[in-house]
Amino acid sequence: MKKILLLLLPLFALSFGKRERPVVFLAGDSTIAQKKVLDAPETGWGMSIPLFFDTTAVRFENHAVNGRSTKSFRTLGHWDVLIARVRPGDYVFLQFGHNDAKVEDTTRYAPAQTAYRDNLTRFITEIRAKGGQPVLLTPVVRRSFDEAGHFVDKHGDYPSVVREVAAAQKVPLIDLWAKSKALLEKMGEADSKPMFMNLRGGIYPKFPEDKVDNTHFTPYGAALVAGLVAEGIRELELPIRSFLKQTEFLEKYAYELPQISVPDFKKDTFDIREFGAQAGGIALNTIAINQAIDTCHARGGGVVLIPAGLWLTGPVTLRSYVNLHLEKGALLQFSNDPEQYPLVRSNWEGQEAIRNQAPLTGENLEDVAITGAGIIDGAGLAWRPLQRSKVTEKEWQTLLASGGVLNETQDVWYPSARALKGSKMQRPGMIAAGFDEAKALEIKEFLRPNLLRLTGCTRVLIDGPTFQNSPAWTLHVLLCKHVTVKNVLVKNPAFAQNGDGIDLESTHFFRVENCVFDTGDDGICIKSGRNEEGRKRGIPSSDGIVQGCSVYKAHGGFVIGSEMSGGVRNLYISGCTFMGSDIGLRFKTTRGRGGAVEDIYISDINMTDIPAEAILFDMYYNGKEAAEALKNPEPKKMPVTEETPVFRRFFIRNVACRGAEHAVFIQGIPEMNVQDIRIENSIFRTKHGFFCMEGNGITLKNCVLETSSTEPAISILNSRNLTLDHVQISGNAAKALKIEGSQTGAIHLHDTDVETRGIETGATVQKGILIKK
Repeated sequence: MKKILLLLLPLFALSFGKRERPVVFLAGDSTIAQKKVLDAPETGWGMSIPLFFDTTAVRFENHAVNGRSTKSFRTLGHWDVLIARVRPGDYVFLQFGHNDAKVEDTTRYAPAQTAYRDNLTRFITEIRAKGGQPVLLTPVVRRSFDEAGHFVDKHGDYPSVVREVAAAQKVPLIDLWAKSKALLEKMGEADSKPMFMNLRGGIYPKFPEDKVDNTHFTPYGAALVAGLVAEGIRELELPIRSFLKQTEFLEKYAYELPQISVPDFKKDTFDIREFGAQAGGIALNTIAINQAIDTCHARGGGVVLIPAGLWLTGPVTLRSYVNLHLEKGALLQFSNDPEQYPLVRSNWEGQEAIRNQAPLTGENLEDVAITGAGIIDGAGLAWRPLQRSKVTEKEWQTLLASGGVLNETQDVWYPSARALKGSKMQRPGMIAAGFDEAKALEIKEFLRPNLLRLTGCTRVLIDGPTFQNSPAWTLHVLLCKHVTVKNVLVKNPAFAQNGDGIDLESTHFFRVENCVFDTGDDGICIKSGRNEEGRKRGIPSSDGIVQGCSVYKAHGGFVIGSEMSGGVRNLYISGCTFMGSDIGLRFKTTRGRGGAVEDIYISDINMTDIPAEAILFDMYYNGKEAAEALKNPEPKKMPVTEETPVFRRFFIRNVACRGAEHAVFIQGIPEMNVQDIRIENSIFRTKHGFFCMEGNGITLKNCVLETSSTEPAISILNSRNLTLDHVQISGNAAKALKIEGSQTGAIHLHDTDVETRGIETGATVQKGILIKK
């Protein structure tokens, strides 16, 4: 018998000893519980929490069950199953309360001050007896607002009892009630609605009719609440916080990144041929396509199908709940006749303006999409001016033969005399400059539309199509929320003036991923309005993710500005490749803009053949002032006002650049330096290295600067609080560091090549500014 017991000891150790990786058991109700596939889109937050952890190091078991209270979870046997599986070192998270309050149901009702309190205490005692760690969570709130828009609590005493039990039993507490209440109050009544199961009928099999449910979560809501739980774990400093999933961004966890709500659509399909559309490129299908979209919207939404074929059309207006889907082989060709596009009040470069209606337009919509593998062509050549120097002689002669007019010097082509007239005006089309529709008509062709213009829309999906040949900006997303753009190709000629790939302006919560941009201007651009109008609007672009994108010919790969007067913040850019774009990472502004660009996280960027700067911070985006500032070591310092722009807190890591004029070029202004920029773990093979004028708190860490120029690899002018930490310098630079300017101060050196390769110091530089660690 003794021998048998000895043989069984290892099995007992496996069964009752501490695991190699801990398990987090979740006990609670439907707000946490695992759902069946047919329950979609309902999602318990317990289904989302593993997404924020390294699940090779910690495992989650979700034992929560719909409709359970502290009483019924035990009486129906769920607790016995859970507690039997707990081992030393495991965690048990307990969140009850929604169903304990159901007075009319004696099988579930547990009064807060008596049975509920006792049940929680008993759970804690039994968890500890098994060597586990109990964690209490107050019940997550229901979504409820009064007529004034104020949050209304529905949980009575239950949250406070959980807090009291946690304090009495010395149990870690995540106050999910308080956290979720704060989240809903911050979001407001309208923006919090998509968190919960408020559904239009017919999208999901289980819900053929409209549904109003402000208790249970959609995938979006579950992810937000799971993020609150992850935040609580970190705040409590529980040991499992070490298993929180880290991102590629400096000191950022997965739960901290923005969550974007994505629309779903009914499967009902409306083929444009059923509304009289004719393929072939001869018949104009404007009426048929718009009728299909209007009918789809009127019947509760669905898919408007553009089949394979060539479909000529004038402007198309999108509607809520409609997915415009282009089959593979479909070419939606917009007309090159300007008369098809009426003049409308719109927005241009951050200011109110009169423009021609965009080929694709959507205003104040919700749940709208453009999907599929087809092509959308904006007939841009019929609108754009073209410089002779940007095309071959044969191309130029072909253009002249098509019509249009030339400017006085015969080196710029315009599609019409009205377009040429507009080029000579100050602020053409701007409403603030006195333009109305009648005056704008005199320069109609000059007022080029963007190919796609979405304004004030919520939950936008653009997935799959190719957008090409835009008259101006290609994709303009203005004042929108929850925008997803993925698997898109944007293609414009290299000479396409203002041919930006995508411009996200004053837009919250967006994701741009796995897209390719080959454009005539900036590739991926973030904006928020220009000067006084932008500051008055006061809506930043924020909480965005740009991931896995490629940019070819463009003025900039990823760009912020120069219209950033409403501010830009909390962006995450990673895994992008820039090949031949004039500048890689481009941040531009100028005096007069105002606004702050801050908390920008960038990682894993590869660049090749960049004609100018790999990384540029430019606060003189008007050319003349910038040149003067570079010539004058003591530039004029202006007063700080609301017109003063701000660049601060940029965290850039893992950049590799092979081929550029400058590795990093920072040009702040005396009254407002570029502040708190950290560049680390990066390699630059460029002509010139690092230049910093009017910077404060700039750090280069674990970087390689290989330069072909004999000029100093690092040049510093009127900057302070710079840190060079493990910076390796190679190439042809005669000296490592050049310091100029009487305002320069505090340069920290730590294990760099600076001292061995030499330092050049200007006559006005203060003594003792080099600080060696």
